[in-house]
Amino acid sequence: MAELEFPSEGELVVCTVSDVKQNGAYTKLDTYNDLEGFIFIGEIASGWVKNIRGFVRDGQRLVCKVLRTRKDGRSVELSLKSVSEERRRGTIQAWKNEQRANQLLKVLAEKVEWDHDKTEEYAGELIEEFGTLYSAFEESAINNEALSAAGFEEDWCAQFIELAIENIIPPFVHIKGTFLMECHTTEGIEVIRKALEAAESYSDEENEISITCHYDGAPQYRIELKAPDYKSGESAWESLCEDAIAVVEEAGGVASAIRG
Repeated sequence: MAELEFPSEGELVVCTVSDVKQNGAYTKLDTYNDLEGFIFIGEIASGWVKNIRGFVRDGQRLVCKVLRTRKDGRSVELSLKSVSEERRRGTIQAWKNEQRANQLLKVLAEKVEWDHDKTEEYAGELIEEFGTLYSAFEESAINNEALSAAGFEEDWCAQFIELAIENIIPPFVHIKGTFLMECHTTEGIEVIRKALEAAESYSDEENEISITCHYDGAPQYRIELKAPDYKSGESAWESLCEDAIAVVEEAGGVASAIRG
């Protein structure tokens, strides 16, 4: 029989109520292969609980704090009252995100014809690199270089990124690029400064667009753009490149922009 995996004491877990008794509620831990948990009535809510069914019901999904392993060695004691509403929402959202990421990985596996073992192998590698599977998708939606930067160069990466962009709404989009700028006139340095200022002028606090330029050593200048979505990010990128390059070329210099 495979050894049961147990959560750590103090860990927050998502669980589903399986049976409500007078002295407490039995649960199945969704995040630990339905490991059994028990919430004593004193850990249901702060204060006196007259009717436990007024607080929990069969089939209800909860977020609980792990107190300890029970004496039977095959289940855990849980606390519902120790979890704030804010932490409950955050934990549920993270659990939902990971469920969604697993579904997306299954879609990818079907497309590239991975078997179960191969899917599990890559899932483990992605979690090791990004912390969670959802983070791997989210980072790929934000930055299409995230997988390659983490060492993933296989053919499936392009489809992984495509799924991420289509299905994950990131907190922001991150676009990186490099300006190559040269202007050998007496005012060349000033021209390049004005070009970079023209690029940064597309920052828009109201619309959550941030653009910064960094000197990497002439003639290279790194651009980093953050935007709330791809549409606004791409629009800002195209405009800032056009304006910055125009400033340099009008002064007799040469300039280009490289994405990524």
